[in-house]
Amino acid sequence: MAETSLPKSRTADRPPRASGSRILRLFQRSESARGYLMMGPTLAIMTFGIVVPFVILLVISLWTRQGFGFDTTLTLNNYIRSWNEPIYGSLMLRSFWMSGVATVATVLLCYPMAYFVAFHVHRNKMLWIILMTLPFWTSYLLRVFAWKVILGYEGVINSGLMSVGLIEAPLSFLLYSPTAVIITLAHAWAAFAILPLYVSLEKIDRSLLEAATDLGDGPMARFFRVTLPLSMPGVIAASFLIFIPTTGDYITPALLGGPDGAMIGNLIQLQFGAVNNWPMGATLSIVLMFWIAALALVFLLVTRKVQGRIT
Repeated sequence: MAETSLPKSRTADRPPRASGSRILRLFQRSESARGYLMMGPTLAIMTFGIVVPFVILLVISLWTRQGFGFDTTLTLNNYIRSWNEPIYGSLMLRSFWMSGVATVATVLLCYPMAYFVAFHVHRNKMLWIILMTLPFWTSYLLRVFAWKVILGYEGVINSGLMSVGLIEAPLSFLLYSPTAVIITLAHAWAAFAILPLYVSLEKIDRSLLEAATDLGDGPMARFFRVTLPLSMPGVIAASFLIFIPTTGDYITPALLGGPDGAMIGNLIQLQFGAVNNWPMGATLSIVLMFWIAALALVFLLVTRKVQGRIT
């Protein structure tokens, strides 16, 4: 009896399409998918370099110190303690105050330099920028020690004032005080303010200044009505770049601050170091990041509202 052969399905003979080609076509057609693919390495680095350490820090902050070790039971006792004990709040407020003063001083000092290069230098602007930032190419620690020599009891300032007879004894408030910390922070982070300020001022359309002049505005009115509002993005960026890192700085207060110039960064370093209380140090770090984010948001909203009223 002859066997009847069934017709083979065409789909059975057709090889299955590779899923890789389908994914490739998806990426070719979707612009957002190509964007995510290009951002993949950066997102991976940010995840492992920022998100993962933050999660670890958050978990450690929920532990408690027990003898020479740690109790890994999750609890909010450290956060309650950081809120109830006055020393943490006072150091936090002092850090915000000193960092805020240093930020304002740095922006006020760097704005004229950036303005001069942007509006009055017509050749070799990059050379001027390099010359202004050249002192900041040295080590941060060396610059702190240099200010320690300058502000010391027998330093350049006290010796100079005593030699001309303006003072009879060295000024005690120059070193190991909040003044020394603010001066050093304002100088150490000046390079981070000059560059965004210069870029913001350089992008201002000069025809707007000419139009303001034609409408009768003088130099001061032209500056406050045109130049300053249009350069506010640079001012905001410079303020963020200075305020955020200086709030948690502990090297400058440790070397120049003394007891009255200590900041919250010194206490965090102490918790992770000599005290060996990692959970409390992690808690203070999380609380500091929270308050910095809140203050930055408030500052951004206020500056935008003020900028809207000016314009």
